[in-house]
Amino acid sequence: MLRTSMLSSSTWRRGLLAGAAVTATLVLSGCGGDDTSSDSGMNHGGMTATTAASAPATFNDADVMFASMMIPHHQQALQMAALADGRAAGSEVKDLAARIKAAQQPEIDTMSQWLTAWGHPMPAMTASGMPGMDASAMPGMSAPAMPGMDHGAMPGAMSQADMDKLTQAKGAAFDKQFLTMMISHHEGAITMAQQEGAQGSNPDAKTLAQKIVTDQQAEIAEMKSRLAKL
Repeated sequence: MLRTSMLSSSTWRRGLLAGAAVTATLVLSGCGGDDTSSDSGMNHGGMTATTAASAPATFNDADVMFASMMIPHHQQALQMAALADGRAAGSEVKDLAARIKAAQQPEIDTMSQWLTAWGHPMPAMTASGMPGMDASAMPGMSAPAMPGMDHGAMPGAMSQADMDKLTQAKGAAFDKQFLTMMISHHEGAITMAQQEGAQGSNPDAKTLAQKIVTDQQAEIAEMKSRLAKL
């Protein structure tokens, strides 16, 4: 009986040890599985959030200048487009104005969000009411950074006299003035966008710049065609 008891006890102990070993193996295997799943992307969302919080989007001075100048440039285009209602003679000009507003307002909103995320102030209006940028609001940046710009103007920007002239025009005279001014305005936007494409570093800003080039080149061709018929 004693020998049988001792054997049973010994067998029991060996069983416990074997069970413990199996449990340890399963635990270690489970830990290894978690690491593998994390590496394979199952926990990728958490890793991405941490990385995004600690690493701000890449941008440089050219990106900030692009957004800061293009926002007021677009805003002036919206002011010009808004004048078409009640003044334009042709439905084509009214349609074009509506498309310009529909395209450029979302771009203004996007660029405004970028400037906020980048920690830079919104562009200011000059004393004359023309879209522009106060160079002192952007320390460390040298303005102008684009050909043809000074602190109060930008490529294709209309003067207050230009805007007054457009406001006073009606009918066919408005259509001709609007198309002439908007062609020049678009050409200025393209110059600014091409500068961003050459000097910017933020992928989203460069993508938007290329979109502006493509869209506004097409609109310039359309406006020149319509202008030739007036």
